[in-house]
Amino acid sequence: MSSLVSPELQAVRHAAREAESISDLSLREFLSFRIGSEEYGIDILRVQEIRSYEAPTRLAGAPAAVVGVTNLRGVVVPIVDLRMHLGKTSDVNGSTVIIVLNVGGTVIGAVVDAVSDVVELSPLQIKPVPDLRHNMDLAHISGIATIDSAQGARLLILLDIERTMSSAEVGLQLPF
Repeated sequence: MSSLVSPELQAVRHAAREAESISDLSLREFLSFRIGSEEYGIDILRVQEIRSYEAPTRLAGAPAAVVGVTNLRGVVVPIVDLRMHLGKTSDVNGSTVIIVLNVGGTVIGAVVDAVSDVVELSPLQIKPVPDLRHNMDLAHISGIATIDSAQGARLLILLDIERTMSSAEVGLQLPF
């Protein structure tokens, strides 16, 4: 003998399964920062610390985006001007900072215009990068998130920091 389930009960069960799967989606935290007028985010688990900007020691022959190295508690750390790497030019000012990252076991500093805040995002808030059909390299962007705030919605461009730092333009050899 087979039992028949009403369409209403099937719909309720389906909704319950969807709600359960949505509740299983874990939130991720991103450090948001500004470069020019654009706001970016990187996985907070990659961030080691945020430091005020200090001019690094320039290395002859380094790629343009690698502005030098600095000594961070006995470790020589390459400093990448993320602004330059992403095609923006900015002067150093009082809000310019270096985000110290741990990428693939390598400590790297990234120069940005300013750090904003830490945002918590669900996978549902993160949308894929639109296919722009240009010769534009979007491989370093892992998604775009919309964040609702009292000032209105803001877009956050999420960087795949591993791909960004290991790109040919940066020239760092990362162990992955």
